[in-house]
Amino acid sequence: MTSDERTSILGRVPAWLWVGIAVYALALIGGRLLLGDSDTNWHIAVGQWIIDQRAMPRVDIYSFTKAGEPWTSSSWLAQVLYAVSYNLAGWTGVVVLPSTAIAATFALLTHILGRRIPASYAVAVAVAVLVLSMGHLLARPHVLALPVMVAWVHGLISASERGKAPSPWLLPLIALWTNLHGGFMFGLMLVGAFALDALWNAARERRIPLALRWAVFGIGALLACCVTPYGWGSILAARKILDLGELLHLIYEWMPADFSRLGAFELTILALIGGALYGGVRLTPPRIALVLGLLHMALSHVRNVEIFALLLPIVVLAPVASQFALRPAWPARSGAPMPLTAAILILLGGWSWLVAAHTNFAPPQSHSPTAAVDALKALNPKRVLNDLPFGGYLIWRQIPVFVDGRAELYGEAFDVAYYRAMQLKDVNQLLDILRKWDIDAVLLTPHTPAVGALDHIGGWRRAYADENAVLHVRSPN
Repeated sequence: MTSDERTSILGRVPAWLWVGIAVYALALIGGRLLLGDSDTNWHIAVGQWIIDQRAMPRVDIYSFTKAGEPWTSSSWLAQVLYAVSYNLAGWTGVVVLPSTAIAATFALLTHILGRRIPASYAVAVAVAVLVLSMGHLLARPHVLALPVMVAWVHGLISASERGKAPSPWLLPLIALWTNLHGGFMFGLMLVGAFALDALWNAARERRIPLALRWAVFGIGALLACCVTPYGWGSILAARKILDLGELLHLIYEWMPADFSRLGAFELTILALIGGALYGGVRLTPPRIALVLGLLHMALSHVRNVEIFALLLPIVVLAPVASQFALRPAWPARSGAPMPLTAAILILLGGWSWLVAAHTNFAPPQSHSPTAAVDALKALNPKRVLNDLPFGGYLIWRQIPVFVDGRAELYGEAFDVAYYRAMQLKDVNQLLDILRKWDIDAVLLTPHTPAVGALDHIGGWRRAYADENAVLHVRSPN
């Protein structure tokens, strides 16, 4: 094959597909970062339980503090997918799965943008979105739902811009989202937001029939959200996370954005404000409300920054492209030739195998303290008071936990009391937990303040310590 032929073939690969390939490569190379969350272990454990039992968990079976209490696995499908990936290829599979979802998300976003603006602009926006989103791109269920979210929002906004109700073919998307992650509630609320946008742009005589069609679609979307093994219980489970009150200010991803130091998010907001003021960007009131709503979500909770980053370009795309007379990079129904796409997928699969063969993917020992848990199991304790980052790994090792990342199960009062005890905000709270729950072993991170207290409380001794974990056990009488 000549160099001209190779150049011709490469030139047939659209920019959005190049973005997907590049993002997949970056995600796979940085696969250890995807495993940097302590909840990944228990998500795989739940998925494996569902596979083994061929049933859905309806009560807690992983802790001794909430054992037998009602619990709904709102991300059951994502958990099963992670478990299957782990069974097929170990931690490499757990890296490849979210890497694929992330790549699909950014390829889709770039394709949507390129239908309205030049390819160079679309790629630049996608890169900026990737930078903003990197902090929350982890091997967790929400990542698998990201391409579904982008497709859902694009479907709603396209219908609004056409002055029509969304196609019923969108409903399977919200059903899939519901089974992947509890964030589907946000997608459901967007139906009303884009319905208002459609009504604002419609002629007065068309508003009532259009509103009725959107209402019918909204009812259909609500019913689609009940197409889960839990029925409408999935909606109730997703709602629980909003009732955690003070606890939301203690969990990092639910904390508000921090502007004490200049970061990418603040720079982005300032650049957007400056660009809008300089360019005189004009949006309709419904779009302004959507932009402000997305910004409010991102400012309120760090975990919503990637939602803001992914959806804002789609929300402002049509009015900005029209106002500045931007030309699309490709037609609405553009795509890569199937043989070329198949060849690229085969090459990516081979490259993934090559990377996996030379890379030892594994969660960091900072929340998977193998040696400390080996020492713990050798002592055969009955009840372990664990640090929150260790909850997922203890579930993985089949040790009943005191607490883990399922905040909606434990509730505000329980988790806040636990936090105050671990941080020594109330030493008596720590003593009460040790006594009330008959704790005979405590496994904490070295920097947790309660470690120092246990070093000086009578009846306790250090049984093991390293740079990742400190184990205390009760001293023999």
